[in-house]
Amino acid sequence: MKKVIVAFVILVSGLAKAQGKFEEGMGKAFSLWKEGKSKEASDLFERIAAAEKGSWLPNYYVAMVNTTSSFGMKDKEMVSAVLNKAQNALDVEMAKDPNNAELLVMQAMIYTGWVAFDPMTYGMKYSGKVIELYSKAQALAPENPRAVFGKAEYEIGGAKYFGTDTKPMCAEINRAIDLFAKFKPETPFSPKWGLDRALEAQKECAK
Repeated sequence: MKKVIVAFVILVSGLAKAQGKFEEGMGKAFSLWKEGKSKEASDLFERIAAAEKGSWLPNYYVAMVNTTSSFGMKDKEMVSAVLNKAQNALDVEMAKDPNNAELLVMQAMIYTGWVAFDPMTYGMKYSGKVIELYSKAQALAPENPRAVFGKAEYEIGGAKYFGTDTKPMCAEINRAIDLFAKFKPETPFSPKWGLDRALEAQKECAK
């Protein structure tokens, strides 16, 4: 019995140490990202993903760091490099869990990155897929504010382009803000972003 207890204590200690390293690494990666060191943050998230194959979060943030870096880029090679890196990281996790709403939202964001870079080339190719992904994410997780906001924000862009009414999308943005207030991330590192963008979009709707 004593040996069993000792083995259990060693196991728990090992798990705690591993968890500590995971948390430490993730915290460092977020700090780098916050400092504007996107490449360094992406590289660290990538190393964590290689070591922590049981968690989808490091690859999710590899995808997110690189996707958000693409917005505003003008050089096609640079855009291709970061969005392909984002796609490769996301593909690893999508293969494990294709019904994770947060991963679906991230896939929609990657496609949006392509559309934002070159609307004439990628708008027709990806716009329908973006709406489909957000709709699927909402069906899987109706209370997920990022799925609700992402779809509304993307549709507003299309409505402004074609000169159609944005009121239904603005109502969805208001609903997303309410969902943000209720949303509780599963872990300290689970996605919780989006409220600031939703509030900005709400101000635009009020104009």
